Amino acid sequence: MNYKQWLAGQLAAKLEGISQEALAELIEYPPNPQMGDLSLPCFKLSKQLRKAPQAIAEELKAGWSDNASVQRVDAVSGYFNVFLNPAAFANEVVGEVLARQDRYGSQEYGQGRNIVIDFSSPNIAKTFHIGHLRSTVIGNALYNIFNFMGYNSVGVNHLGDWGTQFGKLIVAYKLWGDQAAVEAEGIDELQRIYVKFHDEADVKPELEDEARAWFVKLEQGDEEAHKLWRWFVDISLKEFHKMYDLLGVKFDSYAGESFYNDKMAEVLDELKAKNLLEEDGGALLVRLDQFNMPPALMVKKDGGTLYHTRDVAAAKYRKKTYDFDKAVYVTDAGQSLHFNQLFKVIELMGYDWSKQMMHVPFGKVSLEGAKLSTRKGNVINLEELLGKAIEKTREIIEEKNPNLENKDEVARKVGVGAIIFNDLSNNRIKDIVFSWDEALNFEGETGPYVQYTHARTCSVLAKADPAETQSFEGFDPKHLENEEAQGVLRQLYLFKERVEQAMHKLEPSIISRYLVDLAQSFNRFYHECPILKVDDAGVRKARLALVESVRITLKNGLALIGIEAPEKI
Repeated sequence: MNYKQWLAGQLAAKLEGISQEALAELIEYPPNPQMGDLSLPCFKLSKQLRKAPQAIAEELKAGWSDNASVQRVDAVSGYFNVFLNPAAFANEVVGEVLARQDRYGSQEYGQGRNIVIDFSSPNIAKTFHIGHLRSTVIGNALYNIFNFMGYNSVGVNHLGDWGTQFGKLIVAYKLWGDQAAVEAEGIDELQRIYVKFHDEADVKPELEDEARAWFVKLEQGDEEAHKLWRWFVDISLKEFHKMYDLLGVKFDSYAGESFYNDKMAEVLDELKAKNLLEEDGGALLVRLDQFNMPPALMVKKDGGTLYHTRDVAAAKYRKKTYDFDKAVYVTDAGQSLHFNQLFKVIELMGYDWSKQMMHVPFGKVSLEGAKLSTRKGNVINLEELLGKAIEKTREIIEEKNPNLENKDEVARKVGVGAIIFNDLSNNRIKDIVFSWDEALNFEGETGPYVQYTHARTCSVLAKADPAETQSFEGFDPKHLENEEAQGVLRQLYLFKERVEQAMHKLEPSIISRYLVDLAQSFNRFYHECPILKVDDAGVRKARLALVESVRITLKNGLALIGIEAPEKI
């Protein structure tokens, strides 16, 4: 049951002229359970109803009819407070969790409509570093959340596999590259010669002209340029897939920038036909002055295409291919202007589906305040970071649980989970200064804490008599009326609402913070309320049903943000 909507419906009949929807927006969950489970602040109603807030609350209390779901109501300081019947609440919440299992918290908002989510999108021949982690884990979480909410998510990895950087890389390889070294070292060697190119170009600017010329040759189908480019791409993808496998991330399409090479002429022709394209010193652009934006450059003076050209082609292709209800781009906040320009160009082309496109910006990652830069070699290799997290987890397991089965597998799940959770526990728009100590800190409100709590629920259930965990049907909810159990139940109930908020706000951190709250409330219950050692079989069964409900919800929530939930740690 959605208690906010239910209460709003009850009160709308008593408040003339106030809609159920408006009331549902006002109803709150009091921070202190002693103030009720639900509360309607009457202050915003005062002007419309021409009554004092406390008078409104008193009238609602006086007119309240007995209801099996409600223990009592109260009117205090302008608030109308509702105290739910604890047994009925327990029966409702646990019953729904146990009935829905791995679908608990899901809804059918999307009704099977497609949502295209463009995320990760690393550049070919460049190290997969912590700067790519944010787009990857935020995008993957949104992919999971929208799927869970009834959409058909389509994950697109729009690889940075085109552009002048390939002209630079070709020049660098021809000057300083070695085939054997590239085959042996992969991206590390490609990045080494790429950094060397920029160092050399600082004193030999003519290298930049040479690089631009090679990229034009690549665009025109030059055989040597294309062969080298294809080799660079294949080597890079091999490295990227190692990272995606570790992170548990999958994509439905790897159509990168190069995929749209044969689709850009059509875009330029359409822009010309619609009188949107202007020439400026040999370059072609779309003016956006009236929208307080700089022009969107579509073709450079040397004839080379740019991000805008490819992104318009990609948007048209995705709409035609997937008929998306929404198209989401997960990139850092520094690209906000680019996407505002892109969406405006598509709107000016006459496509009303431009309103279905949205940019999901996130804060940048820096190293102690210094901007990440592949050109300068100023990056933290993600493979190194994940490796250290897994290694640290393995050491902790050896110290605390040396007889654990599948130690390497558990270390991978917990170590990788720690890095993902560390990122997703931050509001996505927040800038992050990377710290090794913080990234590898598993104490406190962390992913390992939530995973360990899940493992604790599994341990309790595994130690119980199998006859008691085979079916929880018929548990007596009156045994879950105590404060600690009710605290857990309130958190369990909130899961569906938190997932809905995360979807609407495009904010996975809402789920990460929720999981910590649920884990903390369960651990309080675990320490205060004996589960297996209580003599009363009815109490034991009810508490085990609650444990199972927490297990299901923690696992579901972790899965949404892309983290595995080991049963033993």
